Amino acid sequence: MVNWRILIGVGCLLEISSPLVAQKTADQVKTTFQTSREWRPTIDNRADAVMIYGVGGNPSDKHKRVPFNERVKSWKDRGYTIHFMTGIAWGEYQDYFTGQWDGEWHLDEGQVTRQQDTIWHGHMVPYIVPTDNFLAYLKEKHVKPVIDAGIDAIFMEEPEFWARAGYSESFKREWKKYYGFDWRPQHESPENTYLSNKLKYHLYYKALNEVFTFAKEYGKSKGMDVKCYVPTHSLVNYAQWMIVSPEASLASLPVVDGYIAQVWTGTSREPNHFNGKEKERVFETAYLEYGSMESMTAPTGRKMFFLTDPIEDRAKDWVDYKTNYQATFVAQLLYPNIADYEVMPWPERIYEGLYRTNPNSDQKERIPRHYSTQMQVMINTLNQMPLSENKLSGSEGISVLMANSLMFQRFPTHEGYDDPQLANFYGLALPFLKRGVPVKTVHIENLGYKEALKDTKVLLMTYANMKPLDPIAHEYLAAWVKAGGQLVYSGTDNDPFQTVQEWWNTKGNAYAAPADHLFEKMGIPLGADGGVYTYGRGSVQIIRMDPKDYTLKTNNSQQLIKVTQERYQAASGDTLVFKNNFYLQRGPFELMAVMDESVSEENYTVRGTLIDLFDPKLPVYSKRSIAPGSQGYFLNVELIPDKQKPQVLAAASRVYDEKITTSGYAYVAKSPIETTNVSRVLLPKRPTSVKVQGKEVFDKRNWHEGSKTYLLGFENDPDGVEVTFVW
Repeated sequence: MVNWRILIGVGCLLEISSPLVAQKTADQVKTTFQTSREWRPTIDNRADAVMIYGVGGNPSDKHKRVPFNERVKSWKDRGYTIHFMTGIAWGEYQDYFTGQWDGEWHLDEGQVTRQQDTIWHGHMVPYIVPTDNFLAYLKEKHVKPVIDAGIDAIFMEEPEFWARAGYSESFKREWKKYYGFDWRPQHESPENTYLSNKLKYHLYYKALNEVFTFAKEYGKSKGMDVKCYVPTHSLVNYAQWMIVSPEASLASLPVVDGYIAQVWTGTSREPNHFNGKEKERVFETAYLEYGSMESMTAPTGRKMFFLTDPIEDRAKDWVDYKTNYQATFVAQLLYPNIADYEVMPWPERIYEGLYRTNPNSDQKERIPRHYSTQMQVMINTLNQMPLSENKLSGSEGISVLMANSLMFQRFPTHEGYDDPQLANFYGLALPFLKRGVPVKTVHIENLGYKEALKDTKVLLMTYANMKPLDPIAHEYLAAWVKAGGQLVYSGTDNDPFQTVQEWWNTKGNAYAAPADHLFEKMGIPLGADGGVYTYGRGSVQIIRMDPKDYTLKTNNSQQLIKVTQERYQAASGDTLVFKNNFYLQRGPFELMAVMDESVSEENYTVRGTLIDLFDPKLPVYSKRSIAPGSQGYFLNVELIPDKQKPQVLAAASRVYDEKITTSGYAYVAKSPIETTNVSRVLLPKRPTSVKVQGKEVFDKRNWHEGSKTYLLGFENDPDGVEVTFVW
């Protein structure tokens, strides 16, 4: 829905402003999407902004490419705020690699595996070792022209260095420059692996800093305030997929204005272990991914967009896509402090791509009408989605500590120590998430912000899968415990990365494990046995078990559950409550997710005057039950503040140019062509006339007296469909 601007005149006419009146600033944009294509009526999804992808397009494009300036103009003419997105680790940069830019070939700057295979993203598009020369090219050929075109928001996506890479000549040169000694093969020792990944992490931190600094300075020279954003996968996903990226360290860069949390079915369906079973747990994984992105940036106050995708990169079927889209969509909305969204990537793929009709068929078709209708209802609610002070249901205050170094230990395996599917992380998080506890994550890099641990009562941590990059983190943790915090440390501290040459065992330090340095700060003996240790008003519970064992084995998390319950009681005086569901209200929207593999198999029941936003027919119910393993998304008409004000409550289109009189309501609906609009419209009384494009369509059977809503359907048109109600 658009924002209301009321012009009060002699009559009872209210004019509602159209978002097409002016371009939004980057800070004002609430919904956005990315595309490499020019505007077409089939992909006009009516978000606030569009991120035009690539000066030269997207390497995955197989169509004839339209010049950048023409693409920009085509969307701007349709009223969109224009932003720019491109990759920093890959992109349409063949002119660099083939010598057209500076007369030299640069294919040796790709990321290379031990087998000397280049890791490719597309034809002649390697994943890049970001050298100084490449960054100079990126600034000159891709950032400068975009700013010259008047675009003041740049999204530099996916700073990715594969953990299995690190064997190219360009990487060896960067190693010598950074460390001051010759390159060492990462497969030969844990220390080499750690050093290799630490360098990969640094290279993309440096790359983003340089490119964004240039963008801001060049923009300033032209009188522009250029905003710079990093669309990035979550730390959970990059660690699980064995990719290294700067992640939370970017919070220290003043040139980064915000992020997009790139979470979708493709990341969230990665299997994990719980209670001895490995399988996909899409909702739970998505919840933790979005949470790690929120906690990464929340203390900094920077803008965060959450992304969902109605399909995914892998070829599945429409049934699979719909089920998992619903799971990730609800997961993102369970974070009430985030209300900005990338509604979809690549609408050309979503609306025009061909995918299987069901899992048991090779027949392919474009997006089914029922799914495009449902999807558009869902993404249009994001334009209305409010920030909320409401809390997700459940016992608050359980957090899991994370560090960027989660990405450093993933590949290759050393000395037989394995962490299958990031089991040491999921071993701490899933036993509580599956019991209906709204687990949060805390980034060790953010502990210097007082807000980082503000709402944490019990902090769960391990150094089995990560290491602290800076000893200052232990000062913050010890101070938090001393002030009353409850810390549960799980770990045997015998993985091969405990002994890499790092700050805890160099320059006068001789700790056998980094945890010993933390324990010493709190008066706990080095190498302490399991048990409870008091420090100040808080305490530390040590469990001498790696967290992966909580989840790789059946019914093996009971010790963790028991001690966390005890620490929670000590911290808050409250009992840690277990259940099989989550519930959140945001404005008129009600969200719920019900866990399987939980403490019960009961359905969750919600009551009210409920419009089902997952049903393309938008039915109204007085009661709905959500089964374990499922999610629900409803608009409760009873929660609408002014029920006498006519308004579109839910629709597979975006509404513009609304007009209200004492006896009527009119608006224009816009959405992509070749999709079907279904709307529920709240009216003060049953209408006597309903017109679409001037044609009478009133049907008394479409009036729902209990909700005071009229159900309306018609074919969408991006040029607009005029709707008029009279009562």
